[in-house]
This record gives sequence, C-alpha cells and structure tokens, in this order.
Amino acid sequence: MSDQPPPRERPSEPLLDEVGTAIVAGKETTEFLWQVPNDEASRVRIGELLVLIRDRSAKKGRREMPRICDDLLKALEASPTPQQVDLLQDGFDRLYRLWSAAKSGLL
Repeated sequence: MSDQPPPRERPSEPLLDEVGTAIVAGKETTEFLWQVPNDEASRVRIGELLVLIRDRSAKKGRREMPRICDDLLKALEASPTPQQVDLLQDGFDRLYRLWSAAKSGLL
C-alpha cells in the first residue's frame, strides 16, 4: 500500500460568476425570510437579485432562467406567507441547478 494521499478530486461546484453569486445570495436571503417574513429590505434585495439574474441570463441566450425570475418577481409582490418563502426558495434552487448545468456544459 502507498502512503500517498488520494488524488484531489475536482470540485463538483462550478466557480461562481456574477449570476452564480447572485443566485447564492438570493438563496441565503430567502432563508432569512423564514425568520423575518416581513423584512422589506430583504424583499427589495431579492427583487434586485432576480432582475440581475434575469437580465444577465437573457443576454447569454438563456430562456428558462429569465422566465423563472419573472415568475418569482410576481410571487414577491404577494403578501408575505410561509408558502411564498417556500416558493422563492424553490425558485432559487431551480435557478442554481440551471446555472450549474449551463456552467458545466450540460446546457
């Protein structure tokens, strides 16, 4: 047996670009909304992030991500409820999976 450490595996997560960073920030902000669902500053921040993600992904020719962002922006206008926060979290999870697949070359 060899005393050498196993070879390092490549990270499974792609390096974050501007869109990836915005998606991660959006996920973190929606997690905060579970504790403070009426936090207006967080809601404004989520809206800003969704607009950034929508615009940048549309420039790259993506179709699904801008559509999801538009749906989440509409959901953000509704009154704060646990269901709304759950919908926002699911949306950011979908955005992250789509972004990750695009970065890895699957899309």
